[in-house]
Parts: sequence; C-alpha cells; structure tokens
Amino acid sequence: MNVTSKGSTIPLFLPAKDNIPASGITVLAGDIGGTKTHLALYRATADDVQHIHDKKFRSPAYTSLQEIITEFLKDQPDLIPDRICLGVAGPVLDGIVELTNLNWTLSVEDLVDTTGVKDVRLINDLEATAYGLAALHPDDFTTLHEGHTPARGNMAIIAPGTGLGEAGLFWNGKSCFPFPTEGGHCDFSPRTHFDFELSQYLSAQYGVVSWEKVVAGPAIYDIYKFLRDVKKVEEPKWLTQIWESETHPSARISNTAAENGAAICVQTMQHYVRYLAHEAANLVLKMKATGGLFLGGGVPPKISKLLVRENFFNHYMDSDRMQHLLQTVPVRIINNEQTGLLGAAWFGAYGQVVA
Repeated sequence: MNVTSKGSTIPLFLPAKDNIPASGITVLAGDIGGTKTHLALYRATADDVQHIHDKKFRSPAYTSLQEIITEFLKDQPDLIPDRICLGVAGPVLDGIVELTNLNWTLSVEDLVDTTGVKDVRLINDLEATAYGLAALHPDDFTTLHEGHTPARGNMAIIAPGTGLGEAGLFWNGKSCFPFPTEGGHCDFSPRTHFDFELSQYLSAQYGVVSWEKVVAGPAIYDIYKFLRDVKKVEEPKWLTQIWESETHPSARISNTAAENGAAICVQTMQHYVRYLAHEAANLVLKMKATGGLFLGGGVPPKISKLLVRENFFNHYMDSDRMQHLLQTVPVRIINNEQTGLLGAAWFGAYGQVVA
C-alpha cells in the first residue's frame, strides 16, 4: 500500500498502515548523528502521524544513546512508546550499527532491554531521509532544475552534513522503495591538477580520501586551509583573528562567501560546489535516478544561493556522454531539516521490517 501525506507526490511503499489499531500508537523517533541527536514522540493513526514532543541533544556530550533516551522520556512520563524507530548515521548490520562519526555502538537488543519497548527499529539515517519524503510538501523543496515532467524512475539522495550520506529509492512502476548506501566513503575522483594536489594534501591527513572528505561539511574548512597553506591564497587579517575562537569554521566560510566577503572563501565554495555537483551526478548515473535527485543534509539548504551562483547545475551536467540523461532529472534541495526524523516516525508507524 502506498502512503503519501497531503501535498506529497512521492508514492513510498509503506505497507503497514492497515496494521495500526483504531486507537493509534505512540512512536519514539530519532535522528541520530555525530553532532546531534534529535528525538521526538509522535501519535500515529491510520490517517496521519502527529507530532507530540521533541528535543535535541548534543551527541558527544553523552556516553550512550540509552542515556539520552532515558533523559528524554522523563519529560513525558505518561507517554510510553509502543515502537521506537531511529535513523542512525552508519550501516545497520543484523540490528547493530557502529556510528560512523561517533564512538557509539547501538543494537536493537540493547535498546529493547534498556527501554522495555519490544518493537525497536534501526535504519540508516539516509534511509530515514528517503522515507521522510512522504511527509513533505512542495514548499519543503527548492528546485534547482525542473527536469522532465512527470518524472519517473529511481530517485537519489545526497546529503552532506557532519558526514556524507547517500541513498536511493527504487521505482517498481507503482511505488518507491528506499534503500541506504555507504557511497560517501567511495574514493574521491580528482579531475584537475588542483584536485590531485588537494587529494594529496588530504591523504597526508586522513589516509584514504573519500568523497566525504571533499563534500561533507567539515571539508569546506579543509579546502579553505589547502588554499591558504598550500596554494598561498591570501587570508584577510580579520579572518585570521576569528579562527582561534570559531567553533563552526565551515559555516563561517560559506556565509562569508555568500556575502562576497573574502576571495579565499569564495574560491573555497566554488571548489566545494563543483565537488558536490560531480558526486551528485555520479550518484544519479549509478542509480539511473530519472525520478529525481534530492540534496539533503545540513549543508545544501544553508548554501542554496551559492549552489545557484556557483553553477552547481553546470558542473552536474559536466559528465561523460550522459548529459541527455542528467538533463531529464529534477534536482531539488530538501529544506525541511526534520526530514530524517519524520522518516523515522513514518517508518516506525507504517514501514515493514524485513527479517
């Protein structure tokens, strides 16, 4: 059975709607990342998923997710979840996940023991983002390219944030079936002399240089430092003075670039946008995602003006003989920062757990 919210045009496969009791169920949903953990309680009926209460936590400040869940549920002692569904930043294998950018290991078994909730689901955070598309409305997106209308076929999601998430939605002719990938950890593919120099610079720091190292949020600051320290691009004195106390250097750089505040920041974002566009095209081609490309995660909504100004679409189209395919694909930014959380709630309510 397809389930779409009012305004959603994406027919996701969410077959368990008919299994919801008439009285409804309470779902504890979570978006668990290396930087923050966002938990929320929802009331799900056969008709809708309604928000009750939510709270954000700084993930590194806690020793475990169980500690966060315990603290969160204390705020709502009368609401005992019937189900828990968590979108987690890492590959889920046999009900266990080691978070990629956080020193936590989660398991369904441990969470059942800790919470007493029998129905616990762990899904990849990009898989949760894909399911969250069912809850979004047209005004939750910014369109970078219209593509063909109506668009049909598989879909792809690329989501730079603390890390780089990638996922797909398989189209069977009637419904979309989300699936996670770990494509962000595939090797970066340099094209230019600049790219090769940057790759060598990053390899000295990290070893393997994956796409995550040039497209995730922290990559913005790494590209900036490469320009400053290796390519000797001038850094304004006012920026030099900021770095000692700046806790979000990548955001500072992108904001400065948007205002044309410093040439080194503008150059940084030109390269960053180019890399994001190239990997987005790679993902579309590998999945033949003619149904649409979605830019999710924390970074794209914050740099939407730069994606337009720095020619994201032209770089995206710069591929090997497949421009005619890429041209057909609608390209949209997901602006709703709670998409992954909503997807966890919707899968918790209506999704089917595959043994």
